[in-house]
Amino acid sequence: MSKESYDVVIVGAGIVGAACAAAFAERRLRVAVVDRDVVGSGATAAGMGHIVVMDDSDAQFALTHYSQQLWQQLRPELPDSVEYEQSGTIWVAADEEEMAEVFRKREYYQKRGVAAEVLDAGQLKKAEPNLRDGLAGGLLVPGDAVLYPPCAAQFLMNRALQYGAKLKLGATVTQISEKKICVDDGQEIAGDIVVNAAGSTAAELTPGLEIKKRKGHLVITDRYPSFLRHQLVELGYLKSAHSVDRDSVAFNVQPRRTGQVLIGSSRQYNAEDPAVDTEILAAMIERARERAAKLPQVETLCADAARFRFPAESFDLFFSRFGVMLFGDPAAAFAHLRRSVELSDALPYDEPWGWMQPTRHALGALLLETLAGVVEIRETPLQTLLKLPLLGGKLVTFGRERRNLAFQCDCRQVLAGDFIWLLGIHCS
Repeated sequence: MSKESYDVVIVGAGIVGAACAAAFAERRLRVAVVDRDVVGSGATAAGMGHIVVMDDSDAQFALTHYSQQLWQQLRPELPDSVEYEQSGTIWVAADEEEMAEVFRKREYYQKRGVAAEVLDAGQLKKAEPNLRDGLAGGLLVPGDAVLYPPCAAQFLMNRALQYGAKLKLGATVTQISEKKICVDDGQEIAGDIVVNAAGSTAAELTPGLEIKKRKGHLVITDRYPSFLRHQLVELGYLKSAHSVDRDSVAFNVQPRRTGQVLIGSSRQYNAEDPAVDTEILAAMIERARERAAKLPQVETLCADAARFRFPAESFDLFFSRFGVMLFGDPAAAFAHLRRSVELSDALPYDEPWGWMQPTRHALGALLLETLAGVVEIRETPLQTLLKLPLLGGKLVTFGRERRNLAFQCDCRQVLAGDFIWLLGIHCS
């Protein structure tokens, strides 16, 4: 059994673990980070990336305001890939009762040094023309921002590595004690400080933590530049979307730098099946359309690619919720993707960048997961890659497009049971 020792050992390489690693490493402490997947996976990969000051409690306000200030300080150093945009948040009030809450919220924020501006119905309509008529107004908080969480986590982790932190991926932590962790490969890693940043699984490693797993859904539309200017959240968001005893949805939409609109949000407890819940998804989209009447008429179809059989019709776009494709049943998933190739070689594919076109190219690139280690392929027709045999259990990430559609692929082992979330979109 191998043993290593550090000043700090962090379990989890999501945005929290990466931030902790950067902070400790900058103080010249010896830091090790362990994650069963990759940097920025788990809840970080599924998050909206909304840097927002919240006031449900004084403690929540203090923490979220401090977080916002830290991101603002980092802003000059953030690479373009993080997609940091200080777009501001508008808390949308549906009626006069909610407008009373707008004024209370503004007073609370301003007393604590956070800029906030009340918008009447006309000002709200001018700020966001695509909202429906008849809304009472809103509260603009201009300091709020959005970013892309996986790339933000990678930025923070790179910062930690530059200061000498060590990163161990593809390793599952089986036990945490006061001064050490145990890994599934038999290794023990000792640390004067042990940080449990394992997200929704943290309570499994530290019994007694009051953490309840929540399942959420997000939808990304096609590109509609300038459709939204701010993050829009219904004023009753905490009440609507954070019910602890029933499934719930709330109006929460976000403009992305790409021109796409990210539509949220939902909460489900005791629902650990990764499959898309179409009823929840429909309710979430309907709630968004109630407040944004001009929301483009986008029909979405979400599914696990290993189980979804493409109908005898073509779509305009397929979008993968994650930047990589992970299948519980690779043979079935690739068979269904081949079917989409047969339906239309012109079918665009996005994950989330639109540089792998058409679907045949995406499918060919994905089949590179049969190769072990780090492989670089230059000037090879991707059609030949379709002949490669299928092997499961690999994670593939792709670099930018090169001459003759050559790709660099980095293959690492991942856990079984991961899935792909596809949106098949009809654009009207």
